[in-house]
Amino acid sequence: MDTKLNLRKVNVTRYILPLREGGSLPALADADDGFKYVLKFRGAGQREKALIAELLGGEIARALGLKVPELVFANLDPAFGRSEGDEEIQDLLKGSQGLNLALHFLSSAINYDPIAMNTDSYLASQIVWLDMLITNVDRTFRNTNMLLWNRELWLIDHGASFLFQHAWINWKKNAEGTFPIIKNHVLLPVASELDAVNEAFKKLLTPKKISTIINTIPEEWLLAGGDSEDPNEVRKVYQDFLNLRLSYSDQFIKEAQDARTALI
Repeated sequence: MDTKLNLRKVNVTRYILPLREGGSLPALADADDGFKYVLKFRGAGQREKALIAELLGGEIARALGLKVPELVFANLDPAFGRSEGDEEIQDLLKGSQGLNLALHFLSSAINYDPIAMNTDSYLASQIVWLDMLITNVDRTFRNTNMLLWNRELWLIDHGASFLFQHAWINWKKNAEGTFPIIKNHVLLPVASELDAVNEAFKKLLTPKKISTIINTIPEEWLLAGGDSEDPNEVRKVYQDFLNLRLSYSDQFIKEAQDARTALI
């Protein structure tokens, strides 16, 4: 029997405010479990594919031992947001009825500042490795997508990962290809232990673990992109992409090391 992660499901009870730092208008919201969440909407930007990338990127990071806020499925009732005065937000809420994704809100967390904060070289190498694997374009000096909370570094916002989703038929080319954007990675200058991380992470991220994470993606998200009418077929593409990408880890680590050498 296929296994999947046991992500909790909550119901959104109150829209608090938009977080306009993100282009897809995520929001701070209350849920019926008493916690606050950063809510990612299925009706925004790249729609369900951004939620899939967020789910996969976050849970792969967690499986590798990195700090990621708890991810939950967040249900948005059709009646929710009818009293919202902002027309743009009301349209977003209407287009996001049903199952969305949310991250536990880290109260009092501060944005990572690469100039003011030092980062351990091994941790930096772990994060660079992760972003090479999932082709994450969005961990730069301009937008670090990391928070400091309780004196630990937490990773957020993986919705701009898995670029192949937006050119579905080229998934194999993306898995095997280079990732030159890595030169812009905020932690690349201090990521001096990529070889050691590569050896450790290749052992941790097994095909079974990858499959467990992929099986957690809701069927309705998989079918929403129109890439196939069979959700299992779509899951297999994600599985094949990650397994193939992982098999090329020696090459993509060499690419990151070359990019780092050019910087320092």
